[in-house]
Amino acid sequence: QVQLVESGGGLEEAGGSLRLSCTASGIIFSINHMAWYRQAPGKQRELVATVTTNGGTMYADSVKGRFTASRDNARNTVYLQMNSLEVADTGVYYCHAHRWVDYWGKGTLVTVSS
Repeated sequence: QVQLVESGGGLEEAGGSLRLSCTASGIIFSINHMAWYRQAPGKQRELVATVTTNGGTMYADSVKGRFTASRDNARNTVYLQMNSLEVADTGVYYCHAHRWVDYWGKGTLVTVSS
């Protein structure tokens, strides 16, 4: 059974940092492209960052220069380091895996206070 389990969310003040982790099981992690999405209250889910199988990254314009995505294939884990947090970063952050099939985690809540 495939599981993507996110952790690391919480309440942080604007300007602070959080590090999200997503650990996968039930898939061959190294051949899956990984991504982080987020969904703010009342808004659609949006792509935040992607990490390809070879470690290449891409970021939404809104987080460029502040967020860093990375992966550790030995630990079946993808990370999202979030610095200089803004209130607009508030939302549920979801881990996504894609090769031939899409898999989603259940999400972890990030709340940034002003």
